[in-house]
Amino acid sequence: MGAVAKAPLQGEGTQEQAWLRCHWLWQQPITPASGLCTGHDRLVVVAPHPDDEILGCGGLLHHAVGQGMEVSVVAVTDGEACYPGEPWWTPGRLRSARRAELAAALGELGIPAGSIFHLGIADGAVSTHEQGLEGWLQQHLQPRDLVLAPWRFDGHPDHEAAGRAACRAARAVRCRRLEYPVWGWHWLDPACAHMAWEVPRLVDISAVAAAKRNAIAHFRTQTGDVPGLNSPPVLPAHVLTRFFRNYEVFLA
Repeated sequence: MGAVAKAPLQGEGTQEQAWLRCHWLWQQPITPASGLCTGHDRLVVVAPHPDDEILGCGGLLHHAVGQGMEVSVVAVTDGEACYPGEPWWTPGRLRSARRAELAAALGELGIPAGSIFHLGIADGAVSTHEQGLEGWLQQHLQPRDLVLAPWRFDGHPDHEAAGRAACRAARAVRCRRLEYPVWGWHWLDPACAHMAWEVPRLVDISAVAAAKRNAIAHFRTQTGDVPGLNSPPVLPAHVLTRFFRNYEVFLA
């Protein structure tokens, strides 16, 4: 995650226990990871900040690699604005650290660093560059790709802008696109999930959940496991719990 948006992304948000009681969601039919990948030559993940790709779809990425599928990760920003005002963790230092964390996390899932496209858009300014991002994606995407992009109503401006750009680009190229929520887990009321997510795809990642957790652990600047950080971490324990499940959710 990167530059933290204003409300509704404040406080501890929706507790994990509330999501676990959302029977409507967890009673949805299970979609095998292999079923999502079948018929596609490549999986392309659009990540507004380094860590979003692992949090939202790390399990599916690992499954895709296991099936011999090519995986590309579009790192839209470097997430350098996550700790404004920190004397040691400056944007420049964060930019370098987060690129290294992303490479290590993807390596945990068997994805080489050469699969990452670093676009270098300023953290917090994706909406300003939304049209350019859409154009870049149109040039890069292919009809047989499966595109995973942030939910267009995720509650964070960078996520929403990246999701909109990916939606339009995928439509232009005529490739399949699914969306993944990240901040939506924070602010959405589980009792209203059936209205926000009409047709969720529930993917069982239990076989690779441990690998996903190991990948998430590489984002030490976000979990606060680094020296010299005075600010609260972007990914405290109550946030991480949402991504330690045995399922991932994708929206058609």
